[in-house]
Amino acid sequence: MFLWTGSRTAQGPGPERRTIYQKIREHDLLDKRKTVTALRAGEDRAMLLGISMMGFSVMTYFLLGITVVRSYTESIWTGESNCTVLNSSIVADVNCSYSCGSDCWKGSRYPCLQVFVMLNSSGKAARLSHNEEMQELNPECFFVPKCRKDYSVAQTIIRNISERLKVHQHFPCYYDPGEGQASVLLTRLHGRRAVLLSLLWPSCTLLGGALIVALVKLTQHLSILCEHINKIKR
Repeated sequence: MFLWTGSRTAQGPGPERRTIYQKIREHDLLDKRKTVTALRAGEDRAMLLGISMMGFSVMTYFLLGITVVRSYTESIWTGESNCTVLNSSIVADVNCSYSCGSDCWKGSRYPCLQVFVMLNSSGKAARLSHNEEMQELNPECFFVPKCRKDYSVAQTIIRNISERLKVHQHFPCYYDPGEGQASVLLTRLHGRRAVLLSLLWPSCTLLGGALIVALVKLTQHLSILCEHINKIKR
């Protein structure tokens, strides 16, 4: 009787120990599944961020290509030289119109400042414009101010420009090497520096997005290698 009872008592803790071991094992597996799920969710977010950054940079490249880069490549004032002011004077008043509300326009005027310079590289005289936009608005005038109701404001702007040209008579300028345009420009709307700076940020965004995607892929590859190594050790 004692032996029978003792044998049952000795065999009793076995199932309990297995039950405790199974619970610990299930708890570990559950923690691992939660960790894997969290890692996968983080990887998905990182991939989405990287792809979004790359897509945004591509769209930015497209917008810059049809605006800044196109303006830079299509500009004919590609030659660089130094100019010397020969003459600058206000020759006349030009009529313009400004908006006074919905479907309302009123007339005003602004002084036309003509500036003639000499290209030091060739010795030729040419009319000077501020940039491509001013050349298109009025090629006869150096600068076209915004049309305003108060004429004295535009007059003050033009006079200040004229005074600066009298002080700084030697400056870099841009001309047409093909001599298709007789006028020269003081500045370009989109020069080489402006193009490079505008392309810098989308390039950084593109590289950042590509780096994020590459790091996620590398992490996934290393995780798979670790799983294979653990299976081999088992």
